[in-house]
Amino acid sequence: MRYIKLALFLFCFTILPENVFAGNFLPEKCLPANILETLPADLNLAVNGFSYPIGKSEISAWLEGQSRLAYDKNYFSEIENNNFCKYEKSLVCRLSFSYKNQAHIKKRECLKIKDTALNSFLEDLARKSNKDPLDAKFKIENGKVVAFSLSALGTRLDTKKSADILKNYLADKNFSSSLELPIEKIQPEITSNSINDLGITSLIGEGKSNFAGSPKNRIFNIKVATDRFNGTLIKPGEEFSFVKILGEVDGEHGYLPELVIKHDKTEPEFGGGICQVSTTAFRAAIYSGLKITARRNHAYPVSYYNPQGMDATVYIPQPDLRFLNDTPKYILIETKIEGKELFFNFYGTADGRKVNIIGPKILEKNPDGSMKTILTQQILDANGNLIREDIFNSNYDSPNKYPHPGTENVLTEKPKDWSNKEWKNYKKAHGL
Repeated sequence: MRYIKLALFLFCFTILPENVFAGNFLPEKCLPANILETLPADLNLAVNGFSYPIGKSEISAWLEGQSRLAYDKNYFSEIENNNFCKYEKSLVCRLSFSYKNQAHIKKRECLKIKDTALNSFLEDLARKSNKDPLDAKFKIENGKVVAFSLSALGTRLDTKKSADILKNYLADKNFSSSLELPIEKIQPEITSNSINDLGITSLIGEGKSNFAGSPKNRIFNIKVATDRFNGTLIKPGEEFSFVKILGEVDGEHGYLPELVIKHDKTEPEFGGGICQVSTTAFRAAIYSGLKITARRNHAYPVSYYNPQGMDATVYIPQPDLRFLNDTPKYILIETKIEGKELFFNFYGTADGRKVNIIGPKILEKNPDGSMKTILTQQILDANGNLIREDIFNSNYDSPNKYPHPGTENVLTEKPKDWSNKEWKNYKKAHGL
């Protein structure tokens, strides 16, 4: 035991000072204070084939200054730093750092990487460079399911590995002008070759509505919104959200201003007419026997949505139209417009359920146009037993409570390509 203690003593006081203290006590990866001067003017970060150049000012935001005491055998101080080992809080230092070395302690400036700042930069870069995977989209063609939009891999910046790469880059003395950062590939949920796994074998429900008499902007918006839903797949057990799939509604996303019911008035706004699409989707879900989880009727009866009681109003973010795919397989939505009729066809797997729709029935109708209706959806099993019954009550105010704007943009003469029925519906809708 005596020899072991002696060996440790000699080790600490002879070998360690030479190897540990010959340089300095600067922490690992502490960068030189002048590192920004040696970096290239621009550093190009390559992510998934794209280049994102950053300058020294952006890199400097990751760094912060730090002062440290360091041992340098070639440096002689006029003041002894006898608290050096206490400052370092190192047991090895206390055991091995001799008193005579106190005269060789100097203050050094260095730079330290701020992890929070670097991580914030990489998160921002990820938002710019990440790509969501694209699910394949399908349609019904000659009675068969075919892909009309292929799936594509998504990519995500690996921020953890990227942080290590950038730290090592700054610790290196041979600076290159470009770095490639790693990405992760993300598989889409629905691939182009998964047609046979979807279980889409039959038409399970259809919804339709008529928008005859609609002004040009309203027709245009209906077509734009309808295209958003064509080819949509709903997974088994998934809750469908009309607002989520619809996305942004403004001029940048292809919509024109048209009348919408908003608060206590009817006024022009981007996307007027979209409720024609949500109403038609609601009807398809009703006739498909799906569980409706969110639906609201319009504030007052609108002739485009006859029969009253089978409409569904939407407005981002609320109210929304939502329903549950409680069938055993996927549901494929097919949308189409024929003349002035809009169709939503739901294709999936027939599971034996039967759908009985009662109504809509008008419970109350008043001279001012207000009314109350009731619609009942009954779901029966293959043996005719009632599984579920949902009742949809609709309360409509008088249209007089929601005044329209001036009639300067309203047609006063029947267009040549309109039928008498279309013109009659238009005049009724615009109070002519």
